[in-house]
Amino acid sequence: MNLDENISSPPQGGAQTIAQDSSGPCPAAGNTVRNDWTREEIAALFDLPFDELVFQAATVHRANHKPGEVQLSTLLSIKTGGCPEDCGYCNQSAGAKSGLKAEKLLDVRTVLQNAAQAKDRGSSRFCMGAAWRNPKDRDMPAIIEMIKGVRQMGMETCMTLGMLTKEQSEMLSEAGLDYYNHNIDTSPEHYEKVITTRTFDDRLETLENVRNSGINVCSGGIVGMGETREDRVGFVHALATLPKHPESVPVNALVPVKGTVLGDMLADTPLAKIDDIEFVRTIAVARITMPASMVRLSAGRESMSESTQALCFLAGANSIFTGDKLLTTGNAGDDADETLFAKLGLVPMEAEQRECKLEAAE
Repeated sequence: MNLDENISSPPQGGAQTIAQDSSGPCPAAGNTVRNDWTREEIAALFDLPFDELVFQAATVHRANHKPGEVQLSTLLSIKTGGCPEDCGYCNQSAGAKSGLKAEKLLDVRTVLQNAAQAKDRGSSRFCMGAAWRNPKDRDMPAIIEMIKGVRQMGMETCMTLGMLTKEQSEMLSEAGLDYYNHNIDTSPEHYEKVITTRTFDDRLETLENVRNSGINVCSGGIVGMGETREDRVGFVHALATLPKHPESVPVNALVPVKGTVLGDMLADTPLAKIDDIEFVRTIAVARITMPASMVRLSAGRESMSESTQALCFLAGANSIFTGDKLLTTGNAGDDADETLFAKLGLVPMEAEQRECKLEAAE
């Protein structure tokens, strides 16, 4: 590629160009969104000197988001355990030997009480997760009540319920759901080493159903599952080349749980925890390739140093989960987050709900 060759596509509402010079791909100020990234281009970003990569990511971040603002989200498990999927990282799989007991769907009142508490602690988005392969029709009325109730509190709503049909996606959209989370988890090539009960294409089909229904997409994955740098390139590439980028991209560091396939396989090995610098690189590359998306620093944060988290924010992460628990695993906690935000001069972001007509929650 010539040094002055432009590697960006025509802008969608902005004028950012991503040109290449002797130091590699270099973003200029602006907000162009590309969906034609090649794996070679993404690999070149990963290979940049660390300070150059973080500088470029910070440049893109400031061109598309207000610096110093971080979205606070709270994640609640509304239906725990007993999932028929065999995701190797998950202690909620029915096949996991983690000692986690399957529970029924929480009642609507309990969920709304948790949402109110989360709002009081500063969260602007409330995420609800159920350990299902897919929701049953009998569960949809309660799910819809939860969505409407949380929205009436002025919070953004997000749900992760497994795979969705077109009809279920439409029902959630009509209820006013702002975001639906369905992670692709890893690269297409590494996927079958992690999960066998559903395919990578199954994941993409649900994302398409969600997108077509008008709900914002939340989709990311997990690093530190024994994958290679090439797999991390493939993971980012799969998201960055979707017809429309996910509005929210959570990047998780594997939390190895005893009794899960990956937890037992990677325990007490160098693969059990991704290198901090490599994790920050992944955040930075996600920010550069998906400039308008919220990039969320998700699971695994409780074991990261303040310095590593600060580098992630510098590299473009602008969303975190707060609270003491993420579904069933530990999280940093509100007090630790308040202390970190004070040290770094960060402030919580306000909620922005998807526009839709809502009926009063009963």
